[in-house]
Amino acid sequence: MKNYGPILKAIFFSLSVTALVSCEDVIHPTLQSAVPVLVVDAWINNRNETQIITLSLSQPYFEGTLPPPATGAAVSVIDNQGKVFAFAESSSSPGTYQWTPTAFDVLTDGAAYKLTIDFANETFESDSYMGRVPKIDSISFDTDEQLGSGDEVTRAEFWATDPQGVGDAYWIRTYKNGVQLQKPSEVNIAFDAGLSIGGQTDGVTFIAPVRRRINSNDEDVNGKRLSPIVSGDSIQVQLHSITVAAFTYLNEVSIQTDRPGGFAELFSTPLANVSTNINHTNPAGSKAVGFFNVSAVSSAGKRYKP
Repeated sequence: MKNYGPILKAIFFSLSVTALVSCEDVIHPTLQSAVPVLVVDAWINNRNETQIITLSLSQPYFEGTLPPPATGAAVSVIDNQGKVFAFAESSSSPGTYQWTPTAFDVLTDGAAYKLTIDFANETFESDSYMGRVPKIDSISFDTDEQLGSGDEVTRAEFWATDPQGVGDAYWIRTYKNGVQLQKPSEVNIAFDAGLSIGGQTDGVTFIAPVRRRINSNDEDVNGKRLSPIVSGDSIQVQLHSITVAAFTYLNEVSIQTDRPGGFAELFSTPLANVSTNINHTNPAGSKAVGFFNVSAVSSAGKRYKP
């Protein structure tokens, strides 16, 4: 009897190579078109600076241009005392609506707020409140050897204590040399002083994973992790109070955008729409996406000089 083993192995190898090559073919899937919906980016705070609400329209996933602005809207925020803060559309930036606080016209800690948007003969609303925020006591730097390489790396850490009383939530925004860290993996949120709802971390110093997540995740061209801080770098940390709903929203955004890719994607959380607190005044009206939140802010900054 003839030995067909080598021949079968050669055929199997040829088919395997063909399959691998075919996996590299570029495909252009045709997605079902959808009616554009209003996208609301309304994260405002009590800092003495111009507050911005951005409105745009959704577009197809593979569209290669910026989303079109939603122009001509009437945008306002009203507090629980009846004071109205009118956001006027920028003449130079369509879809950008602005309001600048004054000495007699400010957002107040502990107040409730309602956002109203009149756009294309439809009205959308959302509710939020400004929660409390603790003071940032200090920022420190720590240098040690990076595991596996022996290289020295320096990391920053902020120090603050969550106030007594369960239910405070925060978005910790970091600016390195004046530029905000905005990678999906750098979204830093906390519930009380911990990472999750029900974490039993009320009224204590923020836990280490939260304190240390103010560092960048930069790598060189070879994929080697760079030291987050080098001599001369400046770090500014802003602690923004957010609602529990906003905490959930940002957690969902982080999960849906921080995708590992490759084989690991098989074990990731399935893609899904994130929540929203933007509602049409008519339950049968058009849908909208995005979020509205009003924050109190504390901040601190420091430059690294070894």
